[in-house]
Amino acid sequence: MTLKDSFILAYRTVRSNKLRTGITVAIIAFGIMALIGIITAIQSMNEGLRNSFSTMGANGFTIAYKERFRFNDGNDNQKVDKTKKAKKSNLDKHIQLLEAEEFKQKFDYPGVIVSISLSGFGNYEVHYQDKKTNPNVRMTGGDENYLAVNGYTIETGRNFTILDVQTGRNVCMIGSDLGTKLFGQYKDKAVDKFINVGGTPYRVIAVLKSKGSSAMMRADNVIITTYNNVRKTGIGGNSFIIGVLASDVSQINGAVNEATAVFRNVRKLIPTDEDNFVIEKSDKIAETFIGLLSSIQAAAGAIGFITLIGAAIGLMNIMLVAVNERTREVGLIKALGGKRKNIRRQFLFESMIISLMGALFGIILGVIIGNIFALLLNTGFTVPWAWVIAGILICSGVGLLAGIWPAIKASRLNPITALRYE
Repeated sequence: MTLKDSFILAYRTVRSNKLRTGITVAIIAFGIMALIGIITAIQSMNEGLRNSFSTMGANGFTIAYKERFRFNDGNDNQKVDKTKKAKKSNLDKHIQLLEAEEFKQKFDYPGVIVSISLSGFGNYEVHYQDKKTNPNVRMTGGDENYLAVNGYTIETGRNFTILDVQTGRNVCMIGSDLGTKLFGQYKDKAVDKFINVGGTPYRVIAVLKSKGSSAMMRADNVIITTYNNVRKTGIGGNSFIIGVLASDVSQINGAVNEATAVFRNVRKLIPTDEDNFVIEKSDKIAETFIGLLSSIQAAAGAIGFITLIGAAIGLMNIMLVAVNERTREVGLIKALGGKRKNIRRQFLFESMIISLMGALFGIILGVIIGNIFALLLNTGFTVPWAWVIAGILICSGVGLLAGIWPAIKASRLNPITALRYE
């Protein structure tokens, strides 16, 4: 019996036992689907996070009084000397407007742009005539440099003037998504129209080009007004944020060092004082979140591995049952001159075919489910090729390991005893 004959015979046996094969394939497919699906979704989340937090590009950084994206590890105060009450209170000192404006004036590092901003609320419902949005529109206050530092460009209209910023009057720029919701295809006619934001009228001075919003951060569903307007209306936070954009990524380290020295002076810190502010590079924020996804990826691998162990045990049991059911068939093959290796090949081929069919269906389902999640995040189609190959190899190993013992057991059957088996 040739290798081809063994494979054809194994394939026919698999086809003839549709229910048994289907159940086993489904078990393996669900394990691979869980693995590939979650990995695909995580890759989409990674891409979405990078897109969301790259608002300033790799050559930008922010200065805030504390980390904006921090996860409590129970050691928040580990660097605070409790015997120094004044210093402890200084660590939680908000960045005041005068400090931010003084830094903007004094920081003259070559080729950089400085912007001051103040975060507003993120749950506004915006009205224009008979149209309204969901209560999820985010408002932010900025200055004349806010758009450049945060990667926005104007589609129609104008930027803030110095007078707009100083007076804090009710003017705003709206994101692309918000413009579409309120003005439809006539976004260019939104300029000089009045919209109602939380009961307050604002005159639209510009509509911004789309930044490609994601579900993680809706960068196009925003209203941008001046920081003095946010401060005047009392709808913002307590601390200002300073954004800095360098003209080239090679300037970042030098700009960060210079900014640290200048802002320490602005905050009146003595050399022995720790920094009571945090400088965050835009790519570091994304990496913080992406690092958290590694635990989810590990969980996905554990889920898939546990499922595949169960599938391997189930496949081995099914193959052992198949050996008992086909004892007479094995005896007949041996009586006609079949060798032990022919029997082993046939049962190993059956096990491998079932496991690889499970891998195929699992990979297809996993990629589909993972990319449905990618569509929700507005990221591109993703196929985790490394994990696809790993899935195929894992299933091949599962099929091989699950089929070895049944194949050996079948090959050791005595042909005379096997032919007498009922």
